[in-house]
Amino acid sequence: MIILGLTGSIGMGKSATANLFREAGVPVYDADAAVHALYAEGGAAVAPIEAAFPGVVDGGAVDRTRLRTRVLDDAEAMKRLEAIVHPLAGAAQVEFRQQARSDGAPFSVLDIPLLFETGGDRHCNFTLVVTAPAEIQRERVLARPGVTPETFEAILARQMPDAEKRARADFILSTAHGFDFARDQVRAIVALMIRLARDTNG
Repeated sequence: MIILGLTGSIGMGKSATANLFREAGVPVYDADAAVHALYAEGGAAVAPIEAAFPGVVDGGAVDRTRLRTRVLDDAEAMKRLEAIVHPLAGAAQVEFRQQARSDGAPFSVLDIPLLFETGGDRHCNFTLVVTAPAEIQRERVLARPGVTPETFEAILARQMPDAEKRARADFILSTAHGFDFARDQVRAIVALMIRLARDTNG
């Protein structure tokens, strides 16, 4: 089974692009959703995160706003958080891949925001970066509830620059021209991945 890593900086349209792959019938692993499940009541990350950052759990679940306040501008705190979350999320990803393989999927997509930053691209056959011009990215992100220019800049500082991601990618998909255009690009990539998987399997 071919693994396509999907990534892109905040506000580029990565999540919407992941949904286009789902529309096409491709299994998609959502790293953000996996983390949400880990943070939810009963999630495997709740107890270790509360132990590391007392006071960030509310009602049995991690309060993401409180946690963000604690770690966003603190590189050491972010490392401690990642040391808790990444292994747990990695186990969920392995489970997804095994399920997709047993379902006979010719290829699957790993939707991971920090794909390159965490070295996740090593586990992919190909990578796809979703992009848009910086002014469109900024406009989209600042339109989100509770996002300030300072928050936006802090998030960007944690992410690899868009130009570097594009330089490392096998495929680049632009969302600057609307999602009908993006859908056509996704369909072309799906057709190529299926053909490559078929060729690989003889």
